[in-house]
Amino acid sequence: MRSAKSYECVSSNVDNLHHALDFLKRIIKVRLTASCYPKSNVSIDEIPSELTFYDDDSPFGNFIRFHHPIFEEYVILLLSLVPHVYPAMLDGVIEEALPDSGDFPEIGGLRHKENRAFIPTGETALFLLADENLEKRFEVQRIFTGDHWFARENILHLEPAKEGEPYWSGRLLLNPEYIELFTTGQVSSPAFSANFPAREISTELDWDDLILSPSVLEQIEELKHWIEHHETLLVEWGMHSKIKPGYRTLFYGPPGTGKTLTATLLGKYTNRKVFRIDLSTVVSKYIGETEKNLANLFDKARNKQWILFFDEADALFGKRTNVKDAHDRYANQEVSYLLQRVEDFDGLVILASNFKANMDDAFLRRFNAIIKFPFPSEEERVEIWRKSLPKTIQFENELDLPALLAKFDLAGGSIINVVQHACIASIARKSTMIHLEDALTGIRREVEKEGKVFKNILQAPTGKISKVSR
Repeated sequence: MRSAKSYECVSSNVDNLHHALDFLKRIIKVRLTASCYPKSNVSIDEIPSELTFYDDDSPFGNFIRFHHPIFEEYVILLLSLVPHVYPAMLDGVIEEALPDSGDFPEIGGLRHKENRAFIPTGETALFLLADENLEKRFEVQRIFTGDHWFARENILHLEPAKEGEPYWSGRLLLNPEYIELFTTGQVSSPAFSANFPAREISTELDWDDLILSPSVLEQIEELKHWIEHHETLLVEWGMHSKIKPGYRTLFYGPPGTGKTLTATLLGKYTNRKVFRIDLSTVVSKYIGETEKNLANLFDKARNKQWILFFDEADALFGKRTNVKDAHDRYANQEVSYLLQRVEDFDGLVILASNFKANMDDAFLRRFNAIIKFPFPSEEERVEIWRKSLPKTIQFENELDLPALLAKFDLAGGSIINVVQHACIASIARKSTMIHLEDALTGIRREVEKEGKVFKNILQAPTGKISKVSR
């Protein structure tokens, strides 16, 4: 079983690509010579089938070392890559090998509309690797089937032939991410679009900044263990045939209680990219569009070891409706389709919701973990205030503002908003002192956002305002 691997650009791909393209040139020359000049006694068997490459920790070298392609797979990979690295190479090699010949249909290929460069097709690969040997051709054809690792890992595929054209006349198409990896040495994060309705999210905070109860932290630790050890479980312990490859978990609780921060910290400390899915762009009123958007998303994320974070997940993963009309029927089909894609995904999927009760019970049974993010207690709110306020500022009249402000029922997200308001107000006064009144103004605005009436509980006649030494 092949597993995903992240590639880091430590060394350039140039040396390996020079070597690989020279290797491909030799194969093309030998095959053309053997086919067009049979009396030359040249044979493709003269090309060594053992692959040689520079084990220099370059992305291309890492790929070859990790996947161990056989000779035929290696040639097909190079054929799919060469138009993007050296577009004129194939024309030059063919012209050099056949100086007196014009068009050579046996080698297949298409011409690019703009620069007229030779584009390899499935027939090109079959000719170079098998020529007229039918048994060998059928053997090579298996490399283009859907169960081959090229297709399973979305590395390359054969473009479907146009209607009425020979079956193997489609172009060899290399995944653009591997084109980027084999040339620039790295793969950039996909841009947000209709085809990829997600944005990469990250944080500069640390685990110490996440204030949660011990029971919640224990469950999060189990998620970290899965990320770090699931490949060992699947491969070395032989469990890939018994359990699903990925992991599905639900985070639920009031807004601002740490669900998004937890997801980003999991990515930060396990070296995984975290993508937050914008459900407003995923869900479509047009029949079939939601499935299409989701298919694009999951296809892009396959074999990446990404963390997919569906925020406000009940918008798409919520309770399914009773079928009253065609729209309800298709909406339920979308949920069923989504259930299947989530279960088949090989990475970590985190769904976030404000209320567990909003989620479909049938879907809940498929989660590996369900983690409740409760509203922080007053003791936890004191700690959130202390960690959120700048370390270099002073408090008005040496008040213990964290202890005072923690009396208000605010979650962590709202506390950060209040801190920002109070700090900006202090900076505007050219001061490094946080005033209680500024903090209370910020709290009032957060309370009123939720449609509630603000009550200043610190002004109770019997209340005492404590001071703190800073």
